[in-house]
Amino acid sequence: MTSLLLATIDVAPDPAGLPGGEAVQGLVNGLAFYALLAVVAAFLAGCGMMAFGSLSSNPRSSAVGKATTLVALLAAFGIGAAAAIVTFFFDVGGNVQ
Repeated sequence: MTSLLLATIDVAPDPAGLPGGEAVQGLVNGLAFYALLAVVAAFLAGCGMMAFGSLSSNPRSSAVGKATTLVALLAAFGIGAAAAIVTFFFDVGGNVQ
């Protein structure tokens, strides 16, 4: 019988492992900032549509405003939780044997 020797591979993320790690981190932080600005704009637009639809007796506009507001809130949650969610699944995946 032939025995097979398997190498153990370990993954340990290191921001200093490659050049430009800080620049990429700054880019991701800046992207998150602009995404949050877009979410705030969408939230305000949704609130405005909801108010305009309600005051003008236009239920469709009011419903679209409510949906836009909800999507903006979910997007803000996703942006805020992105790093924690990715870290959680990385840690869970690292425990797979």
